[in-house]
Amino acid sequence: MANRLLSSPIGRFRIIAFLEGFSFLLILFVTMPLKYFFQTPTPNLVVGMCHGILFMVYIYAALRLRLSQSWDLRLTLKTLAASLIPFGTFYMDYKVFRHLNN
Repeated sequence: MANRLLSSPIGRFRIIAFLEGFSFLLILFVTMPLKYFFQTPTPNLVVGMCHGILFMVYIYAALRLRLSQSWDLRLTLKTLAASLIPFGTFYMDYKVFRHLNN
């Protein structure tokens, strides 16, 4: 399964989207409560930096796919918006990305 995902641009993007979405949820539900309820900011700094990098990679990969796969503007905007909404990347993977040609 992993080799199949890694062999196509869409598959690699799906992995990036999963990691970006997971890091977003990790910040939202784990490190932010640690920071504000338990005064432990270090996990938030580390995960926040990782999430920021993954977010930029996600945006870059989405824009590359728009060009290489000839995505229309609507799909591109939905893909970019998904990274701003909790569970958005998982929803887009379930509804759209897994059905695209790999």
